Order: sequence, then C-alpha cells, then structure tokens
Amino acid sequence: MAPTGPIGSRTQDAHARLRADILACRHRPGERLRILELARRLGVSHTVVREALSRLSADGLVVAEAQRGFSVTPVSPKELVELTDVRVLIECEALRLSIAHGDIAWESRIVASAHRLARTAERAPGDVARLSDAWSSEHHDFHAALVSACGSAVLLRMRATLFEQSERYRRLSVPLADTDRDIESEHQGITQAVLDRDAQLACRLLETHLRTTTAVLLSAAFPDVAHDVA
Repeated sequence: MAPTGPIGSRTQDAHARLRADILACRHRPGERLRILELARRLGVSHTVVREALSRLSADGLVVAEAQRGFSVTPVSPKELVELTDVRVLIECEALRLSIAHGDIAWESRIVASAHRLARTAERAPGDVARLSDAWSSEHHDFHAALVSACGSAVLLRMRATLFEQSERYRRLSVPLADTDRDIESEHQGITQAVLDRDAQLACRLLETHLRTTTAVLLSAAFPDVAHDVA
C-alpha cells in the first residue's frame, strides 16, 4: 500500500532514497530509471517518483531527456578532473574562511568527526570491495565539518553539490582500486593543520588529499585515459 502522508513529504523521502542509491552506485551511471518500477519499489505514486527524479536532475545526478525519460548521469574522466579542479577552489576558500572565523565549538565538531571517522571501518563488513555506508557517512560529515564555519550558505551549497557528484566516482571505483594509501593519516594531517589555524598548510593538505583521490579513481576506473586527462 502506498504511503498516505502529504505528497511533499513522500517526494522528499523518495528523493532521499533514490539519491542514496545513486550515490552508492546501486543505480549505475547511464542506467535508465523506469518510473513504474521505481514507484512499485518505493511504494509511491508515479507523480511522486517523477518529481523526485526532477529534483535529482537539478542536483546533477539524473539526466532528463525528452521522449526518453530519466537516466543516471553518466561518468567520464574529463568530468572527474573538472569536478576536482572546482572542488579545490571552493573547498579551500571555504576552509580558509572557516579557519578565520571558526570558534571552539567548530573545532570540537572537527575533532569529534575526525575521531568517529577514524574509528569506522572503511570497507563494508564481509565485502572488502565495497565502501562501508557508515564510513561514507562519517567521511561526508568530516569534510562538511571542516568548512562549516565559513559563514557563506551559497559556498556551502556549492561545495555540497560538488561533493555528492564526486562521491559517485569514489563508490564506483573502490572495487577496482589497488592502493596502500593511508587516508586516515591524511585526515589527521588536515585536522591538525586546521586546529593549529595554519590556513596555508591546511589548504595545501586538503588539495593534495582531493587530487590524490582523483588520481586513484582515474587509474582505477579509466586506466586507458588517466594520463591524458590528469
């Protein structure tokens, strides 16, 4: 039986569930999103699914084509590099502003988030080829905490959109990646530089962190063109 709550709340719920499935690559890049099937699975009306997909299209996660319906936005090495370039600009600016304006409560959020992230297993239980949903959530919260004191709602919205679009590449590439990278140490280094209020070092470490991730993902997901677009 379909939910009977307000259509706005049903659309919001459907949007959140579909968004989570796309970011986790349970719906693969380029996959057709069939409204009838999604409506049955989510237990909502076709109208609710269509509205949720329209919102995801505005988020850049879904493509809407005339006469063809909806599909998951494809991925490409060129887009990944461009996303990274813009993320470096946006996130480093937001981090500089946060270091300049952040208070003790902001520092406490970062320390607590970094601790939770370090204590959360990166890979899914019983499946080392898949990122843990819990780790992905803590990773999202850690990076959001770093820039949360920047004071610009517009900057934070832009950063959040870019992070989500990049997250698909991470999830897609993890099963293919072969690296002994110490991500925990990278996070610790960024955290310490932020707590020391060393904006120059913190931004340099953050940029290196983001670009290293991109290099790993390019090598894993697009090995034939990685050197051409890096």
